[in-house]
Amino acid sequence: MFSRRQHTHCSIAPPDLLAQLAIDGTSGQKEAAVRALATSAAFRQQRAVMGRLTRQFGLPMGQLVGFNISATRRLTVYDNQTKGRTFLPGVRIRGWGEPASKDTSVNEAYDGSSETYDFYQRVMGRNSLDDAGMELVSSVHYGVAYDNAFWDGTQMVYGDGSGQIFQVGGLTRALDVIGHELTHGVTEFTAGLAYSKQSGALNESFSDVFGSLVKQYTLKQTALEADWLIGEGALVPSLGKALRSMKAPGTAYSGDRQPATMDHYVELPDDNDPRNDNGGVHINSGIPNHAFYLAAMEMGGNAWEQAGKIWYRTLTTKLHANTQFDEAARSTVEVAGTLYGTAEAQAVEGAWREVGVLP
Repeated sequence: MFSRRQHTHCSIAPPDLLAQLAIDGTSGQKEAAVRALATSAAFRQQRAVMGRLTRQFGLPMGQLVGFNISATRRLTVYDNQTKGRTFLPGVRIRGWGEPASKDTSVNEAYDGSSETYDFYQRVMGRNSLDDAGMELVSSVHYGVAYDNAFWDGTQMVYGDGSGQIFQVGGLTRALDVIGHELTHGVTEFTAGLAYSKQSGALNESFSDVFGSLVKQYTLKQTALEADWLIGEGALVPSLGKALRSMKAPGTAYSGDRQPATMDHYVELPDDNDPRNDNGGVHINSGIPNHAFYLAAMEMGGNAWEQAGKIWYRTLTTKLHANTQFDEAARSTVEVAGTLYGTAEAQAVEGAWREVGVLP
């Protein structure tokens, strides 16, 4: 029997932002936000159920959904054709190693999936999301002017954006958005962090961490050079510069409620009201996000080389469904000492202390 909180759907658009715009936005924003919330609700159960099956029963995701596990078919992009249809994946447009399409969104989804695959394989030694060569499937042009992108438990789905909330085409352009959502797949196959309150905020934070690292690795940026923004340029300019800032939580967009420290932790119920964000999973993720930023900056250099590997080892070997902030923090400190040594462990511990998770 699946618990209620496992019946969730995580997407790149914070539900509290969509709910805020549905109430207080312009007429165009209200319409777009209501449409995004209604469409997203249709996927709340599938993602959690598929992930639970793969973890609990050891069933390969590719076998469950009919996708391939093959080094020669590592990704495929489909077109849902903006017809408001609910079936996925749609019309096959481009497979692995095939020439670029005339469709920009297809090519951006292809490139972003490939770059995420490369990051996990080359940096973390992971063979796709399930570590068993799972094909990465994407569908673009989902719905009609749909303001969201998400991992549904089996594949990536991208809306085009309405130009009212997200810029048209902005969701496939944002490499960190693609890396973020695909990392939800990695989390499903490993820690399985429950999408509620602190464990859900950790789930979101690990996706932000690796979404940012995919972008930094691809652009060859050091921790100092990186902007530490998630989805920079994806929103319409009137709403803000990005969806989240790991460097300065709470500053990304108008109405951003992310705290940087536990002093400002937002206690919210997990009650299916989008304003409450599954108990604040997109909101309170600002705290572990900022801890990672601080640790990476203290270590210096390329964030994926030490800090990223500490967080990856922690996610894939130390955590469980109900992990809370303090346990995750202690685990990263332990892993840092095991992988590297005292200086790195102290850097990680200091970061968690600065955000108030560790005393």
